[in-house]
Amino acid sequence: MAHRWDVAAERFAGRTAIVTGASRGIGLAIAERLVAEGAKVVITGRKPDALAAAVAALGGSDHALGVAGHAADTAHQDEVIAKAVDTFGSADLLVNNAGVNPVYGPLMELDPDVARSVVEVNALAALSWVQRMHKAWLSGHGGAVVNVASLSGVRPEPGIGMYGASKAMLMHLTKELAVELSPRVRVNAVAPAVVRTRFAAALYEGREEAVAAEYPLGRLGAPDDVAGAVAFLLSEDAAWMTGRTLLVDGGLAAAGGA
Repeated sequence: MAHRWDVAAERFAGRTAIVTGASRGIGLAIAERLVAEGAKVVITGRKPDALAAAVAALGGSDHALGVAGHAADTAHQDEVIAKAVDTFGSADLLVNNAGVNPVYGPLMELDPDVARSVVEVNALAALSWVQRMHKAWLSGHGGAVVNVASLSGVRPEPGIGMYGASKAMLMHLTKELAVELSPRVRVNAVAPAVVRTRFAAALYEGREEAVAAEYPLGRLGAPDDVAGAVAFLLSEDAAWMTGRTLLVDGGLAAAGGA
């Protein structure tokens, strides 16, 4: 995969990152960026075959480990964290990237059970990951967390209202966790606008040029755009930042007044 970024230094040498939902798209791009900057990574996803392919793309078992499971399953979370420590010796960095958006349409037609599942995966599971990783490693050693939220959590986006609401919850959890876990653990978030991935295809497919025209920078996001922002927030370059949500949106929020 071709990337636009150049890596100047191994900022994450000797550190291990867990990236959830990283068999493809934004999660895989984040894992690739972290490996390129010296980290070992443990990636998660639902499909073992896709994870195996992602691990190969990351350079194999010397650099990455894939553990299949459901992001909201606490037993899976414990397994991933234990394997990170056993395999690579630490669990210093966490990227809560796993998310779901199983429906597209008005809130008035949303099944409450579906709404609960969206909140469960997009917000509550992220909290559980932090709780378990804090208990297993971060409380004693320190580290950093980045939650992948969404611009739809900042401003209304018709059609994905519950997704946006769950991401707004995630952004508030980011603030709460930042205060509670300081000073040893920093917790920040990124809020991307539309990024060209399979996950977001319904938001631009068949009309990409028109959607991109709304962005001051003239294009949709790429996974690398988000990966660079996440790497910054995890690194010591952001050592005096916690509790913040960084918009990665091609200027869309500024143009729209959000």
